[in-house]
Amino acid sequence: MRVVFMGTPDIAAVCLRKIIGDGFDVVGVYTQPDRPKGRGMKLVASPVKEVAIANDIPVFQPENFRDEGTVAQLRALEPDVCAVVAYGQILPQSVLDVPKMGCINIHASILPEYRGSAPYQWAVLDGKKETGVTAMYLCRKMDAGDIIDVSRTPIGPDETAGELLDRLAVLGSVLLSKTLGRFAQGPVEAVPQDEAAVTYAPMLDKSLCPIDWTKTAQQVHDHVRGLHPWPVATTEIQGKRFKIHSTAVVEGSGTPGQILGLTKTGLKIACGEDAVEIRFLQAEGGKRMAAPDYFRGHPLE
Repeated sequence: MRVVFMGTPDIAAVCLRKIIGDGFDVVGVYTQPDRPKGRGMKLVASPVKEVAIANDIPVFQPENFRDEGTVAQLRALEPDVCAVVAYGQILPQSVLDVPKMGCINIHASILPEYRGSAPYQWAVLDGKKETGVTAMYLCRKMDAGDIIDVSRTPIGPDETAGELLDRLAVLGSVLLSKTLGRFAQGPVEAVPQDEAAVTYAPMLDKSLCPIDWTKTAQQVHDHVRGLHPWPVATTEIQGKRFKIHSTAVVEGSGTPGQILGLTKTGLKIACGEDAVEIRFLQAEGGKRMAAPDYFRGHPLE
């Protein structure tokens, strides 16, 4: 069975590495063009490209599939299946029609919940206790294809979005390999999504960063976890802006946003219900530090 893989970031690289290791015949890899990065703005290859090159698999990096020649190039690979993981493009019907058995996608949520570009982050932001990965057929509508299989996992009470993604990458790679194994045996059936249960996970941006201390302590804690490692929750403490990297829910009460005290483990701040202890923070222009260490050098008024 001839597989074409399409993906770009680390989660996709984990999946590609898995199916190569499991012996699937990956005849081509599509990934986003190299992008400028860092202070020198040097062109940097995607994690998926690096895995493909290391395994001597042909790499293709079109900006899009609007050109018939680009689609013809894919067609020439004669794929039985296209496996797509966080590719970064919405594929047109002309591409979806190329593989004999269809295009499949691994999505980092339990569909139909959290369609969109930030599914695992919103699961944490919303305080969900469980999430997972879904294998589905791709269709023209975003994340709306029929569901082939689902793998579930609990979300840890203090787990950040970044930590969760690392686990979902592994879970997704296993599900992709399992799904491709089913395709090797013949056509694979799927179940339509329940449109009445659809929720969305829009792209994150820095407008989400400021902490609302009128929320409950648990909601503030979930906010910090869901925005880590990017774009990172923020707050002002005595007129100075800080990034908040780590928190814990603790007992305490007061006016929302009121500093209740500095302990051996963090800075306690009142919320709309209970309190949050800031464990690690980063002053503007500074480095990440444990809150007690920072405030020993910068005493609170």
